[in-house]
Amino acid sequence: MICIMLGICLLAGILAGCGAKEAGSDTAKSGKVEDKYEIKLGYYNCDHMTAACIAKDAGIFNELGLKVNVTGNGEVPKAMAAGQMDCGYVGVTGLRLAYGKGAPVFVAANNHLGGSWYLVASNEIKDAKELVGKRVALDTNAHETSLGWVNMAKSLGIPADIKAYQHYDMKDADEYLAMKTGKLDGYTCCDPWGSMAEYEGTGHVLATDLRLPSGNWGVCCIYAMRQGFAKDHPELAKKMLLAHSRAIEYIYTHPAKAAKIFAANYKVPEEVAFMTIYKKTVEEGRTLTWEMDQEGLEELFATSRKEGIKQFLDYEHDPSFVNTSFMEQAGADDFKQFIKSQVDPIFPEGMSYSEWKEKALALDTIK
Repeated sequence: MICIMLGICLLAGILAGCGAKEAGSDTAKSGKVEDKYEIKLGYYNCDHMTAACIAKDAGIFNELGLKVNVTGNGEVPKAMAAGQMDCGYVGVTGLRLAYGKGAPVFVAANNHLGGSWYLVASNEIKDAKELVGKRVALDTNAHETSLGWVNMAKSLGIPADIKAYQHYDMKDADEYLAMKTGKLDGYTCCDPWGSMAEYEGTGHVLATDLRLPSGNWGVCCIYAMRQGFAKDHPELAKKMLLAHSRAIEYIYTHPAKAAKIFAANYKVPEEVAFMTIYKKTVEEGRTLTWEMDQEGLEELFATSRKEGIKQFLDYEHDPSFVNTSFMEQAGADDFKQFIKSQVDPIFPEGMSYSEWKEKALALDTIK
């Protein structure tokens, strides 16, 4: 599935960045010893990517002796293609398109299953069909570029073609503000902007894009790595992936503390952060993961072809796009066993939000 804002930034950045000469293996070595090298990590301001700020603010990078410059913006792929960023949390569909155009990047680990992507409408919209002809913020040519939007439109029985709406293309935070001030009737987004609408009572979620039509999860967002960085600094690459896995573990086992970090970094009320973390770890399933699902990834691309997503009509499998060897050597826990032993007994799937929050606050001794 797709988080719309992720793919757009990837494609926009590639044309500018792919022609640039990559720092790392293609240029002179930095000359810095491993413990002094500052790793540049990027992420989008989307709930799927929250492991980045968790690893930083929970002290995980420090515990592993890593010097990491964390940047939350929409220029991750462009910076990676230009050799200015080493690792990044990005949408897998956009990254594959970038890779196909020559970007020196690869998938090093998983980050988020499925979609967890929302169609939000104002309170005046009671039925999805009422959105037709109204002011809706979608991706540019979303009916040709976004599998998530096509899936949701089909499930609601509304046109996928953006020409059926008064179409706008905006960032998620701007979309929310526009709807709050009465300038939009609906928008698609990642969290926390779906939860913000529910929390402030300015709108409601009409549809959620989660699994593929087959019922399988597929892959949404991944942990990308620059080829030159992995080649020149393999031990740091492994440590960064270990930090990635530990950050996700922290979100599952310390959800209250994770929510507070989320609220501070995403600049939303703490209640919205709690709602978001609950969706990621309980309500929608165990969607945050570092375990790569190769079959799910290929099914995602195959479904994109089937649904007419233009960029994937000529897609061909390339085994070099995914390289999980660094993760396999990083010393990370087995994800399924971690969930079974440390999460299921405390926060079982199906647990209500109120019960989950109460237990999360007690676990981290937060009033």
